[in-house]
Amino acid sequence: MSFSKILVANRGEIACRIMRTARTLGYRTVAVYSDADANAPHVALADEAVRIGPAPAVDSYRNSVALLAAARASGAQALHPGYGFLSENADFARACVEAGLVFIGPPADAISAMGDKAGAKRRMIAAGVPTAPGYLDEDQSDERLIAEAEKLGFPLLVKAVAGGGGRGMRLAQNASDFPEALAGARREALAAFGDATLMLERLIPQGRHIEIQIFADAHGNAVHLGERDCTTQRRRQKVIEEAPSPIVTPAMRETMGRDAVAAALAVGYRGAGTVEFIVDQELRHYFLEMNTRLQVEHPVTEMITGQDLVEWQLRVAAGEALPLRQDEIRFSGHAIEARLYAEDPYAGFAPQTGPVLHFRPEAALRSGVRIDSGIAEGGAVTPFYDPMVAKVIAHGRDRKDAIRRLMAALEDAPLLGLPTNGRLLRDLVDHGSFRRADMHTSLLDEWAANGEAILQRPTPTEDDWQLAAAMFAGEPGWRATSAAGFDLILACDGETRKLRIGLEGDSVRVGAAPLCVPGTPLRGQVTATDLRIESEDHGRLRYTIGGVTRHAIIHRDGDTLHLARAAAIFVFTEASPFPVVEILLDPRNARAAVAGTVARLEVGAGDTVIAGQTLAVIEAMKMEMRVTANAAGTVAAIRVLAGQQVAAGAILVELSIEEAP
Repeated sequence: MSFSKILVANRGEIACRIMRTARTLGYRTVAVYSDADANAPHVALADEAVRIGPAPAVDSYRNSVALLAAARASGAQALHPGYGFLSENADFARACVEAGLVFIGPPADAISAMGDKAGAKRRMIAAGVPTAPGYLDEDQSDERLIAEAEKLGFPLLVKAVAGGGGRGMRLAQNASDFPEALAGARREALAAFGDATLMLERLIPQGRHIEIQIFADAHGNAVHLGERDCTTQRRRQKVIEEAPSPIVTPAMRETMGRDAVAAALAVGYRGAGTVEFIVDQELRHYFLEMNTRLQVEHPVTEMITGQDLVEWQLRVAAGEALPLRQDEIRFSGHAIEARLYAEDPYAGFAPQTGPVLHFRPEAALRSGVRIDSGIAEGGAVTPFYDPMVAKVIAHGRDRKDAIRRLMAALEDAPLLGLPTNGRLLRDLVDHGSFRRADMHTSLLDEWAANGEAILQRPTPTEDDWQLAAAMFAGEPGWRATSAAGFDLILACDGETRKLRIGLEGDSVRVGAAPLCVPGTPLRGQVTATDLRIESEDHGRLRYTIGGVTRHAIIHRDGDTLHLARAAAIFVFTEASPFPVVEILLDPRNARAAVAGTVARLEVGAGDTVIAGQTLAVIEAMKMEMRVTANAAGTVAAIRVLAGQQVAAGAILVELSIEEAP
C-alpha cells in the first residue's frame, strides 16, 4: 500500500484542501482539470497537472478512462476522489485497484452496499439500526409505487436508490403531488446516476438532520468522531452545518455513535464515512443513508476534535491503524460552517455565473476562522459544476462565540462579481430560530413559500447611495474635478436616483436633486451630507460620512461599482436619463435565466400556451429551472435543441402573443 504521489480526481475547494494536507505529509500531488478549469487554483497548487477533457463533467471529472490515463501519465500510485463526481462509484473504485492504484476511500463492495439506498436500509434493519418506514421492493411500476405511497401516507420522500447529495430526491406533500415527484426523481436519478430505481420513505415532520462521522481501518478498528447538525437545508441541500449538535445529549451521542459504527462494520467499511440520521421531535433517530466518502462539512468535525480527517484518510489508505481509540477522542468548543453558493437567494435561489472580481478570504482570517475555497480573483464561476464556491468555518469556545466569528468572517470576505448567498448566510446564523436551535429541515422552504423577511432582497441605505455617488464623482475621467457641481443619475436594484454632487476641497457634498426619468421609481430623497474618502487599499475603502469614519469593500468594473456592506452586495451603475426599452422583459421571448443545458423542451411550434406554462427546463449547477410563458399565446418558433448549451439571456422559445380583447 505504499505510495508517494497522489492524483486528486476532483476540483475546486476539496481538491485544494486535499493537496494541502498531502503536502504537509510529504506527498506529491497531481491535479486534473477540464478546459473550464485550466487556470483554476487547484491546478496551480498541485505539483503536476493533467488535462482530462472539455468542460462538461461527464467528459472530464466523471470520465473514469481519462482519470486513469492521467494517473498512468503522471506516475501517481494513489487516487483520492474527493466528494461528488466518482467518489461513490463502486465501478470506479474497482477500476482504480485493478489499475494498480491505491483508492483513498472505502472498498468497492462497501460503496456498492451503501450506494444502493434500499439495500443499505435492509442491511441496517438486519443490524438493528432504527430506520424510517418506507418502500424498498423491486417492483418499480407507477401503479405499485402509487399504491405503496397511499399506504405510507403523506408527506413522503421519493428517493433514488443510487442517489446522494439531494439528487434524485423529491418531496410529495400529498397524493396530487406524487406523480410529478415520481417523474422528476426518476428523470434526475437516471441523468445523475444512470439508474432510475426509486424508493419511498416516510417524511419525519419537522425533523433534524444529524450525521455521525465514522472512521474504520484495515485492522478491525472503527470509531466515531461525534455528530454534525445539518438541519439548516433548502430543498434537501445543506446550507449551514455545525458540531456538536445543539440538541444532542451525551446519551444520544453514545447511542447514535454506536449505531453508526455498527452500520460501518455491517459492510466491512474502511476509511472516512458519514452515517446520516433524521431525528424526530421526540429525539428518536432513524437511519437515512451512509455517504461513503469525505463530507463537504467535515471541517466542523476537524475543528472540534483537532484532527485532520484527510490525514486520517491517507494513513488508513497506507495501511496504518487509526490514530486514536474511541476513548482518546476529545471534543472542544463549537464550530459552524456556512456554504457560500453562487446563487441569488432573493430570486428563487437561481444559480449564477460570472467573473470573480474581488475575493480576499485572507481579510477574514482570525483566530478560529477557516475559509476553504477553490476560486480566485480573475477567475470565473461557470455553469458546469456545483454552485458551491467556498466554505466559511468558525470555531469558538461555545455556540454564541462561533456565530459571532462566522458573521464577522462573512462580512469581511465578500465575493464581488456575481450574486451569492453570502448575506443570507449571515442573516441565517443571526436569526432567532437558528440562535435558539429551533430549526427543522423544511423551515427554509417554508420561509421561501411564505415570503419571510429574511428572504427579501436587502436594499442600499442612504449612506450607500451617497458613497457610490462620491466614488463615481471622484473617478478620474468620469468628471472634471474643477466642476462646481453636477447631477449624477445612479441605478441599483431597479431603483434610480438623481444626486446633486458638489466638490468642496477634499470633500464631496452629496444631496438630492429632482428626478424626472419616465418609468423609473424614486423612493425618497437623500439628505445633503459631507463625505470624504480617507483611503483606498486594494478594494478596502475608508471614508467619513456624517462625522463617523467607516470601511466598505468596493470594486470598480467599467461603468459599474460593486459595494459590499454587512455581507450584502449592491451594484451601482450610472443610468441614462432617457427611457430604455427593457427587451429582456419582452413576453414574446422566453429566455434562459442562467447559463446551462436545455434539459428538455415542453412545447413545440404551433402549440397554444397559457401564462405560467412551462416551455423548457434548463439544468445548471445540479438544479433544474423551469422557463415559463409570461403571457398566453402560440409558440412561433423553438430556438434551441434539447441537450444544447445556452448562455444566460439566450432566447429559447418565441411566442406570438394574443391581443387583449
